[in-house]
Amino acid sequence: MSPEWREPLARFFRQLREAGDDRHFHPHPLSPEEAGKRADYLGEDLYYVLVEEENVLGYGILRGWDEGYAVPSLGIVIHPSERGTGLGRAFMHFLHAAARRRGADKIRLKVYPDNIRAIKLYRELGYTFEAREAGQLVGIVDL
Repeated sequence: MSPEWREPLARFFRQLREAGDDRHFHPHPLSPEEAGKRADYLGEDLYYVLVEEENVLGYGILRGWDEGYAVPSLGIVIHPSERGTGLGRAFMHFLHAAARRRGADKIRLKVYPDNIRAIKLYRELGYTFEAREAGQLVGIVDL
């Protein structure tokens, strides 16, 4: 992520809110201000955009390192019009590789039980779900 993606990311966040996706994806407010913070971010956590030309098609997060956690938490969202195209799976593989490069041997994520498509993908990628936190399933994968 870098500053030139501030406006495209803000537009993407707006599109997610309009589609109601902030119900399932809310690692932080999906606001223009937060898009600016993510685009300008300098720290240990990782924030990525999946883009085509000037359009953000996906947004991925690996965070927790700033707080000293050894196991990062993953967050991912794909633009509503791009779901079912394989971008989510490809982006997940990229995020796993980025975490491995950073030295992680596991990743955790949270997902709502009614997000069946996401759960199916995560299980196919090796995530196991053994706990719940704040109404969400907690998945862990060994890298």
